Amino acid sequence: MKVLITGATGLIGSAVLQAALASQDCTEIILALRQPIPAADPRISQVLVKDFLEPEVLAESIRKADALIWCVGISQTQVSRAEYEKVTFQFTNAIARACMDYHPDIQFVFVSGDGADRTEKSSTLFKRLKGRAENALLQSGLQNLIIARPDAVRPRGKNKRAPFAYKLAYPFFPLVEWLAPNKIIWSDVLGRALLKLAQTKEPGATFENRELRILGAAKSNS
Repeated sequence: MKVLITGATGLIGSAVLQAALASQDCTEIILALRQPIPAADPRISQVLVKDFLEPEVLAESIRKADALIWCVGISQTQVSRAEYEKVTFQFTNAIARACMDYHPDIQFVFVSGDGADRTEKSSTLFKRLKGRAENALLQSGLQNLIIARPDAVRPRGKNKRAPFAYKLAYPFFPLVEWLAPNKIIWSDVLGRALLKLAQTKEPGATFENRELRILGAAKSNS
């Protein structure tokens, strides 16, 4: 499988990258990045994208990829409301149009979030914009779309790029997992789950956090 991964420097994207590196099924791993990263594995290639609102630079990568795992995202505490809307909705809409132009039957795995509101009426900006992004994808014409809705992602290691509020929450993850285990998903478990979804033939399916935990719990033998 040739897989195209976006957001590979973030918590979720880096977990997907590690899952892909551990899988023999992944014969080629294409990373769409704003800045290059060190990469020794010969299966990895990198495409620099200055602005996802201009995704033409990814045309060749989209055409040859079997699957695209969209992990681009940012905390709304880190940017302005306008920038958050740009990253969360406008980038997603732009890449969906690019996929329709270059490879409409690509397996598109979209990392949404728990509580995404497709009515787009939620008072919570995150839920409203994730719901709007889901709607745009569902209406885009993409033939093999899968939506994943993880809840609280617990990192296996400290993430230097994590927002300050998220770092403050680290000590409380064990307590939350004890009280409400289905709200938490380990980053490596999510990475494996998303990679498996890249091979799942259930167009239009939405996977909630509980399902993602089950899907990613077992390590692949490939």
